[in-house]
Amino acid sequence: METHIITITYRECAAVYGLSETDLREFTEFGLVQRAEAPDTILAEPDHLARLARLQHDLGLSPEGVDIVLAMRQRLLSLQAELQRQQARAAQLERLLGGSAPTFDID
Repeated sequence: METHIITITYRECAAVYGLSETDLREFTEFGLVQRAEAPDTILAEPDHLARLARLQHDLGLSPEGVDIVLAMRQRLLSLQAELQRQQARAAQLERLLGGSAPTFDID
């Protein structure tokens, strides 16, 4: 999956995503977006900016709340990836055993 990082000014971000300069400054303080080299610009993925805007506007979350939700989302994504890895390992083990061992259904 490719990541597309854009450089966007605070003004452009306000027009496109509805995030004010104050919001963006708070988000950079929390590390939710990265400052770019040019003044009053940030580096971010468009999907990430849209997610920030939805969390703030639709749910009315503060920057601290947005930070918590995004941390929980990241944890969920890592747990899902680990579950997929473990399922693949279990399937590999089952293929290796070739049905020669008894299987148990665990509820």
